[in-house]
Amino acid sequence: MASSKAKVGVNSETNLLKESKSSSSAGEPSPNNRTYSLDDLETLATVGTGTFGRVFLVKDKQSRAFFALKQMKIPDVIRLKQEQHVHNEKEVLTEVNHPFLIRLFWTHHDERFLYMLMDFVPGGELFSFLRSRGRFSNATGLFYSAEIVCAIEYLHSKEIVYRDLKPENILLDSEGHIRLTDFGFAKKLSDRTWTLCGTPEYLAPEVIQSKGHGRAVDWWALGILIFEMLAGYPPFFDDNPFGIYQKILAGKLVFPRHLDFYVKDLIKKFLVIDRARRLGNMKNGADDVKKHRWFKTVDWEGVPVRKLKPPIVPKVSHEGDTSNFDVYPEDEWKKDPPVPQKDLDVFKSF
Repeated sequence: MASSKAKVGVNSETNLLKESKSSSSAGEPSPNNRTYSLDDLETLATVGTGTFGRVFLVKDKQSRAFFALKQMKIPDVIRLKQEQHVHNEKEVLTEVNHPFLIRLFWTHHDERFLYMLMDFVPGGELFSFLRSRGRFSNATGLFYSAEIVCAIEYLHSKEIVYRDLKPENILLDSEGHIRLTDFGFAKKLSDRTWTLCGTPEYLAPEVIQSKGHGRAVDWWALGILIFEMLAGYPPFFDDNPFGIYQKILAGKLVFPRHLDFYVKDLIKKFLVIDRARRLGNMKNGADDVKKHRWFKTVDWEGVPVRKLKPPIVPKVSHEGDTSNFDVYPEDEWKKDPPVPQKDLDVFKSF
């Protein structure tokens, strides 16, 4: 979870929250058809921490299935003005159902915490694999990009903008397929929104300039991600966010020599400052992306049904294996006083 990238808009709220893959096997009732209680869940380990929450690996005592339980301190959510983001996250996750997205099974609150019960995805973050390898091969980058294109296309078909694409928010399941996680910035969008949020290196120019932004920001972020996967570093970086923003707005791209000709063309078409001309945001949407020459070998029908062969298969010994996540001290995290009723009212529908 150690990441060099800080978030904007949440005091790096949730590099934190790495949620993940439930293990309901064939024949078991779907985890969606249950009402859970905290007493049903045995806490096993922390798999992520952040400014106002942490994610625990938990085991359902009834089904013996493993889940990730995201637990957020209500006073900190309020202090950091994250109430709307928390509600957005629940609203978006309640509405989506896709093989490359995390699933939400249950939400709850008491007088101290908000809780979200989600998939536990045991392979860990793509970020960890990218850092240990330095950079990915063209073929490896192509695999992850194809699965991400399908995830973004699905979200946009539901008028949802994700707004937080980066290697830290892409988990790998036990077979090596992706799951996007951390929907704290995701939002159902009929037109545009003006909130400055995201990770500095991944912000689109229209977000930095507060011009109002929409789903085009996800295609910009995909361009940044592909560059980072294949180069080992993002195209615009600096010691401070202001320096990063200046470079993004200047738009000067310097590619490493080893990059494939077609992928350079694709990245340039994503990193277009004029969003009306940005690939993915024009009339044909994601179809324009899928037709790009870099993707010519991809069987697009096979991608969402997980037919492509993953280039990295994480070492996972059992469904509750946490070895692909950092180790966190199990400190006295729960000793906070209860929250006054007026503050709890904000979350009564949670």
